[in-house]
Amino acid sequence: MRAAPRASTANAGPGRHARHSPPWRQVARRPLTAAVLLGGVLAMAITIVGLLVLAGRPGHPPGSAGAAPDRLAPLVTLPALAEPVTMAAAPPVALQIPAIGVRTRLVQLGITRQGTLQVPSSASVAGWYTGSPRPGEIGSSIIAGHIDSYLGPGVFYRLRELHPGDRIYVRQADGRSAVFQVTAVHQYAKAQFPVAAVYGPVPDAELRLITCGGAFDNATRSYLSNIVVYSTEVSAMPSMPSTPAMPAMPTSPSGVAHGRPKP
Repeated sequence: MRAAPRASTANAGPGRHARHSPPWRQVARRPLTAAVLLGGVLAMAITIVGLLVLAGRPGHPPGSAGAAPDRLAPLVTLPALAEPVTMAAAPPVALQIPAIGVRTRLVQLGITRQGTLQVPSSASVAGWYTGSPRPGEIGSSIIAGHIDSYLGPGVFYRLRELHPGDRIYVRQADGRSAVFQVTAVHQYAKAQFPVAAVYGPVPDAELRLITCGGAFDNATRSYLSNIVVYSTEVSAMPSMPSTPAMPAMPTSPSGVAHGRPKP
């Protein structure tokens, strides 16, 4: 039997269904649809390939190099900090200045309610200002004392007699001593006291000795100036040398032995 001739799709009349052409031909006739389908196929292919590649690699644990950087962590590796050049010194407990016969224990001083340096309650002892570095540490350490009182000369009565090169010994609580050498002695009017130069930071271990000086004002019962001795640490030693007793001093005007060390 001969096969019946195929009806032409173009000649299909009403009520008759035309044969469907292959999908790729229909897609080819619609450019937008073709583009969408092609994009979807490519996306699926890339996803599958990516999963296969990742499946063959070891994962990065949290915090490793492959993880996103933490904003709280530094973006670079910080170098190890160097050890401090000077270790913390023990608190000072005694002071000795052979050139002027001073040998005294040290009390601790703070700040008054008015914001000035506290002074020792007795004219016979000196005091270390606890807000300053300990003698032997980097910075400007401060020791203050009275020049006199109504009873007579104080512990720092002869402080103005020091000269560059004189030695100062500070005994620490651990029995060791920090040795300083005088570099300068200055007198400042209290109204023009150089706070930054005396209390400010310095690159090495230094010591300042402060007392009153200059003219005595009978109206205010106070001296009008301050004597400041500047010194720099030169060495440390196991103990302080022996010192002769302080010689007797002439009587001086009575009054406030140590005024405030800043204007």
